[in-house]
Amino acid sequence: MYDIIIIGAGTAGIAAYKEAIKHTQNILIINDGPWDTTCARVGCMPSKVLISTANRMHDIEQADEVALKVTSQIDTRDVMPHVRKLRDRFTAATLKDVNSWKPEHKISGKAVFVSPDTVSVNDQHYQAKSFILAVGSTPALNTDWKNELKDRLISSDQVFELDQLPDSMAVIGSGVIAIELAQAMQRLGVKTTIFARSRKVGILTSPFLQELAQTELSKEMDIKFEVLPESVSLKDDTVEISYTENGIQQKIYTDYVLSATGRISNLSSLHLDHISESFTDLKQLPVDPFTKQLGSFPVFVIGDAHTAKPLQHEAAHDGRQIIRNCLNYPDVQKLPVLTGLGIVFSEPEMAIAGKSHKQLIQENISFVTGFVSYERQGRAIVLGKNKGAIEVYVEQKTRKLLGAELLIESAEHLAHLLSWMISENLSIDSILEKPFYHPTLEEGLRTALKHARRQLDA
Repeated sequence: MYDIIIIGAGTAGIAAYKEAIKHTQNILIINDGPWDTTCARVGCMPSKVLISTANRMHDIEQADEVALKVTSQIDTRDVMPHVRKLRDRFTAATLKDVNSWKPEHKISGKAVFVSPDTVSVNDQHYQAKSFILAVGSTPALNTDWKNELKDRLISSDQVFELDQLPDSMAVIGSGVIAIELAQAMQRLGVKTTIFARSRKVGILTSPFLQELAQTELSKEMDIKFEVLPESVSLKDDTVEISYTENGIQQKIYTDYVLSATGRISNLSSLHLDHISESFTDLKQLPVDPFTKQLGSFPVFVIGDAHTAKPLQHEAAHDGRQIIRNCLNYPDVQKLPVLTGLGIVFSEPEMAIAGKSHKQLIQENISFVTGFVSYERQGRAIVLGKNKGAIEVYVEQKTRKLLGAELLIESAEHLAHLLSWMISENLSIDSILEKPFYHPTLEEGLRTALKHARRQLDA
């Protein structure tokens, strides 16, 4: 019997294995499919390569914003091969690490539970004192559409395998993945249409910033808010999409449809009902959000398989932290919680640090909002990126920074600073004593903090 069996070798599973071998050699990790991560193979990394290329092309085309006149032509034929080349470089690093593990510690195959302490893989049974389920998730796809459109309906797992950039693409969804890929495709010359179920883009929960994000992105992309396709069909190699907009029945024709409507857990493949007959509805699984324990069993679910925050750094953190609960069961403790940090690599970038506007309202916390627009922010004007705004949320009673939402150039960097400040429980007064170099985008953050302080002092 093993001390721990880990099922899944993505970010969470790999992190768990690396931590587990510090405490015991009596472990096994089972993986069905490639021994690399969603992030490296089909997620964070290849998408950022595509976005980086797209943004460079956009900057060239918009060079007049910094007084340059450009007459050169841009050839995009090597874009997709470049994406795959760098993707393969990132996955190779992960695979090199995995290949260095002891062979007796890993098995390739599909694991299913046959009892609470036993799984079957390749017709062999393996027992463990505790289990870590890190099987990840899969993009959701409409099966009827897939049957109709075949290889013309793709997910974010498949988009990077396109040999060349298509002439046109329809994107279903307006969340993080949808917005990032749609904007990149549009900037690379792909005529892109977004069908959005709601009037929301990305992750922002501030009513003002959300509306501002919709306005800014709509200047560049055709976003059909609160409009979804009513039917799709394949005409030769072209997709016909029928929909109703403003009460008028319309059709568009596109090369591909990219479905980015969310991801579904891979837990369904494990036969969890063999642990308990009550574990049949994945949406109702009794997974403790703080300990990651499944019911009262020595089974722990981490990573994208069951989380409200499907983020790479959260998965790695949980993978490292969960080992203590596995080895000390039934003495199960809450895992340390990371300060909130979410980023959308659009332009302007979106980010949330700490608690969001929506969370603060839901938790009935009294706070003031410090605001700054970046339309007239000095450094942003110099860069030709003077769009968007920042909101910072400061608790009235303690004067501590609780959260922030950002829609600006390089929000990814300021969001990290803000998240670290929040994790240190800093007050707005102590933050404003820190240095703010001139001229930088950080100076705008100081303006927002001062705006909040004036409200508190009043």
